[in-house]
Amino acid sequence: MKALCVSLCLLGAGLFLCSAHARGLRRCLISTNLHRMEESFRGIKTAIQAKDTFQNVTILSPSETLHGIKPLDVCCVTKNLLAFYVDRVFKDHQELNPQIMRKISSLANSFLYMQKTLQQCKLCHCRQEATNATRIIHDNYDQLEVRAAAVKSLGELDVFLAWIDKHHQGTSAASRQGT
Repeated sequence: MKALCVSLCLLGAGLFLCSAHARGLRRCLISTNLHRMEESFRGIKTAIQAKDTFQNVTILSPSETLHGIKPLDVCCVTKNLLAFYVDRVFKDHQELNPQIMRKISSLANSFLYMQKTLQQCKLCHCRQEATNATRIIHDNYDQLEVRAAAVKSLGELDVFLAWIDKHHQGTSAASRQGT
């Protein structure tokens, strides 16, 4: 009986630590105002998507890529996609309209800030599933010419922002209250 009680206590402690770890991943990222980022993107979405010459192709949108991410992989996928946007999409995009460029620069700065925050997070580990999911997105991007891929990825930015909002609700809700 005593062994059973000890086993149940250990199991309970293990479950508690796992749930604390999962909650810690959510607190790891969003200290920026997602609502402002979404508004900023809505202001340029139509202009960006009008430049998209591959309407039937998607980079982020395949539901199984982002929506199948397990809670333990959220931090890693977020970190990888922030790097993808900062290192590739924002750099590859060429914009002539100064108003749109300002909004894109503002979004890029917000992504840099979130990326910096994630680098300080000690609870962000990458499992193979997370690596595979981001590899699919990179492969989708690489199938298009660089400029077309950047336009396509920028046009799908709302997909990523909605995904971040969904998976980091606790901290992004706090950010919204700051507006």
